[in-house]
Amino acid sequence: MTHDASPAVDTSLLRDSARRTLELEQQAIGALIGRLNGAFDHACDLILACRGRVVVTGMGKSGHIAGKIAATLASTGTPAFFVHPGEASHGDLGMITRGDVVLALSNSGETAEVTALLPLLKRMGTPLISMTGRPGSTLARHADAHLDAGVTREACPLDLAPTSSTTAALALGDALAVALLESRGFTAEDFALSHPGGSLGKRLLLRVSDLMHDGARLPRVALGSPLRDALLEITRQGLGFTCVVDADDRLAGVYTDGDLRRTLDQHSDLSGLTVDDVMTRPGKRIAHDTLAAEAVRIMEDNRISALAVVDPHGRPVGALHMHDLLASGVI
Repeated sequence: MTHDASPAVDTSLLRDSARRTLELEQQAIGALIGRLNGAFDHACDLILACRGRVVVTGMGKSGHIAGKIAATLASTGTPAFFVHPGEASHGDLGMITRGDVVLALSNSGETAEVTALLPLLKRMGTPLISMTGRPGSTLARHADAHLDAGVTREACPLDLAPTSSTTAALALGDALAVALLESRGFTAEDFALSHPGGSLGKRLLLRVSDLMHDGARLPRVALGSPLRDALLEITRQGLGFTCVVDADDRLAGVYTDGDLRRTLDQHSDLSGLTVDDVMTRPGKRIAHDTLAAEAVRIMEDNRISALAVVDPHGRPVGALHMHDLLASGVI
C-alpha cells in the first residue's frame, strides 16, 4: 500500500504566519500600558490590604491563565491559589473566606460559571477584582476593581481561538504580580525561601557550612611534616588537597594535586622534602557562613577545585570540593 507524499510546505508562509501572530500579540500587550489607571491601583490596594489569600478563578483558556497568575503571585510574596469556578458552585466555594480577595478572569465577562459566583461573593463581602476584555460586561460592572485586558482581535486568523486575549491577560497578571512584589519589598532571598528546591533557592540559601567536610573528614597536616605525610592525607581524605597548619592551628597554606604535579616536575628526589618546601601559601580560603554560590565563583575565578574553610581566626574548620557543589545543585 502506498501513501501520497505530503504536499510541499512553503516555509516562508509559515514564518509570515508566525511573525504576524507575534506582532498582533505584541500590539495587544502594548495597548495595555495606556489602560493602567486608578482601577489598577485599586486592585493592588485590595490585594495589599488582604489578610487572607488571593483566589484566582477562570474557565477554559482563561482558567489556564488564572492558574499561572495564581502561581506567580504565590511565588512572589502574595499568597494565592486557583479555584475552578465550576467546582466552586459545588462545594469549593468553601475555600473562599471573607478575608480573601477574588481575581476572576473572563475575556467576555459573561462566562456563566464565573458570573454565577457574583451573588455569593457579594453576600460574603469578599472583594472582587475582574480581568476581562469588555469593560461593560456583567463581571466588570460588579467588580470592585476591573482590569481591562481587551484586544482588538485574536492572533488566530479566524479571530476565534484565544491567542492575543490570553497573552494580554497573562501579561497583565505579571504586571500585577510585579507591582505587588515591589510594593512589598520582596527580595531574591524571599523568593528563594519559597523555592528551596530550585537552583535559585539553592544558590541563595545554601552556605559553605551546609556542604563542607569537617571533623575527621578535614584533611590537615602540620608545618614541617614530611611530604610523604601530606600525600598520605590527600589520599586518605580524597578531596584533592590538604590544609597545612602552623603551631597555633592557623592555616599556613595548602598542598594540592596540582602542587604535586609541579613538585614532580621540579624535584627528582622527594624523600628529603617537607610540605613547607612545596605548598601553596597562603592558600585560597573561605568563611563557613559564606554562600555556596560565592565558593563557586572563587573556584572558577582561580581555576581550583577545592577550598579550605576557616573560622574568623584563620583556623581550618572544614574543606569544600567542587564535587560537593555539583552534588548539591548549586552549579
